[in-house]
Amino acid sequence: MAGQGIGDVRPRGLLRQTTRPRTTGDGHERWVGTDVRIARFAVGDEVGYGVVGEARGDGPPGTHAAGGGQVIAPLSGHPFGPGPDAIRLTGTSHRLDDVRLLAPVLPSKVIAMGRNYADHVREMGGEPPAEPVLFLKPSTAVCGPGDPIRYPVTLAKRVDYEGELAVIVGRLCREVPASQAAEVIFGYACANDVTARDLQERDGQWARAKGFDTFCPLGPWIETDALAGDATLVTSVNGQERRHASIPGTAQGVAALIAAASSVMTLLPGDVLLAGGAGGAADELDCGDEVSVSIDAVGTLTNKVEKGD
Repeated sequence: MAGQGIGDVRPRGLLRQTTRPRTTGDGHERWVGTDVRIARFAVGDEVGYGVVGEARGDGPPGTHAAGGGQVIAPLSGHPFGPGPDAIRLTGTSHRLDDVRLLAPVLPSKVIAMGRNYADHVREMGGEPPAEPVLFLKPSTAVCGPGDPIRYPVTLAKRVDYEGELAVIVGRLCREVPASQAAEVIFGYACANDVTARDLQERDGQWARAKGFDTFCPLGPWIETDALAGDATLVTSVNGQERRHASIPGTAQGVAALIAAASSVMTLLPGDVLLAGGAGGAADELDCGDEVSVSIDAVGTLTNKVEKGD
């Protein structure tokens, strides 16, 4: 029966609790998260998850948050761990500028939705499909904010960007009806479905064209409170806007994407679903270009194109 595959997981509300103001013994609020943003980050050789928010006052003793500004408060445990004690704030924080943001998840798979925006489909010489067209990008294609997109110059002669909304799955699930899709969404991020367009046309299928290492930038964090239906997606190259779309403009919608994907395969916590490329101007990238994907309710993901093998 549809919906029976939805598994148990810690309520998303626990994540919201981690961003409440923290009051110390002297009665001062040290930091507060204005949005529920879960980031994966590195400081030196240490990698972990944290909550991104705004610092207040002097910050907790012994941390790098003095003076205000954006900070990241490390979490003990894992955001996708089960049980009410899966994650806790450690009581420390770092300035966001002092850490390196990483891809917010390491998914078992990236499921993408092709031909979802009508204007983009017609640009490619086709018509929107009656049913969602799904394809996979390997987990090894994922990279994080600031990581280079490596142009495979030996094999490809044209590489395109496709700024997209990424939907992060929060629980093990299968056969999720569209009406219950919100229950399995952990949050949202920005994504870039980088594609070797000439290989896509030559191969007649998309595995090679979309599967190169670094061809799926994700970030800058997971926004758990973002409302996909209210968001605007903008893709820019070298500071110039190239594509602009409203998230509700998707032909099938996020709920339909989750229903379609979960009807075929089991979704695991941390899996990523890409909601499709938005229409606009030219797509092509060159070595040296800097491409940014911005979703107003989420943030901005920026990566530079470098010459690869």
